[in-house]
Amino acid sequence: MSNATPTGIDLAARLALIGLAVGGLAAGFAYAAGWIGGERLTPQHVIDAFENNAGKFPGYRKNHAKGMCFAGYFESNGQAAALSRASVFAPGRVPVIGRLAIGGSNPHAPDAGVPTRSMALLFQLPGGEQWRTGMNTPPVLAVATPEAFYEQLLASRPDPATGKPDPAKMQAFFAAHPESAAFRQWAQTVKPSNSFANVAYHSINAFRLEDAAGGRHPVRWAVQPETPFEPLGEAGKDADFLSHDLQQRLARGPLRWHLVLTLAEPGDPTSDATRQWPADRRQVDAGTLVVERAEPQDRGACRDINYDPLVLPDGIQASDDPILSARSAAYAVSFNRRTREGAPSPEQGARP
Repeated sequence: MSNATPTGIDLAARLALIGLAVGGLAAGFAYAAGWIGGERLTPQHVIDAFENNAGKFPGYRKNHAKGMCFAGYFESNGQAAALSRASVFAPGRVPVIGRLAIGGSNPHAPDAGVPTRSMALLFQLPGGEQWRTGMNTPPVLAVATPEAFYEQLLASRPDPATGKPDPAKMQAFFAAHPESAAFRQWAQTVKPSNSFANVAYHSINAFRLEDAAGGRHPVRWAVQPETPFEPLGEAGKDADFLSHDLQQRLARGPLRWHLVLTLAEPGDPTSDATRQWPADRRQVDAGTLVVERAEPQDRGACRDINYDPLVLPDGIQASDDPILSARSAAYAVSFNRRTREGAPSPEQGARP
């Protein structure tokens, strides 16, 4: 993939790929709110639209279909314990089951052809609690509502003549949604790396931490890598370079990211994922995510996990961002659909 700024139809395709991958996270988002034509917008509409755009791949996730499972642990340093009573932030170590993936619904896409990457985590906490989170490389979304995301899906449907989104439709969509400016700036300037291991992954949506006294603290989080960034370079010639690189790095030792919490101040938006908070906001390094091993998604522990972002432990709550409940509803539709479909046929490959 070239690092040059794309233009024309290539830019339209790039924005569509990134925008839908980010908006989708694991499966896309929408729920029974708002109207399309004479009927309500539902999770089924969005998942259907993903399949109409990219084709049907039975048994696979409906977005971020191509990925790897991993296992490791999170070691809290206790620095976030004053902000949240969640057990994950008490000093100590908890197991983690995760997934690294690229955006898009095609499980056979070349890694370099999809700009967005994701990390999903399931923290296994004491007493049977879990914390699940899905994060992406972009720090913002292109749109702030489920209805606008569905419009974006329709605008980005590939033209049968070119196999790519119609630039005119994409330009019209973004012109009608000026809130997408920060996302478009990121999408046009981001430089891909040569690894899953050397990029940051962002929660994008806001949440609330609740401390032992009941105080609430709006927050976004990201995992920041210890591994230095390296550009894509020649690695992109390998269609599966991300999984190959991950296994090679783990053969030499664990990989580490720091879980960094960013705290909002009064007036910072918590219901609009298109808007970043100012760079001077307080940050807390809550501990270290350590990835010890990875395995193919057809037989890994992440295969049958729905990384629903509203599976939250006591001490972490959803914010007022409407995307969160919408994501949760659509994740369920995608999960039920792919498990009902069963394993892919041999020519499609192994089940995720």
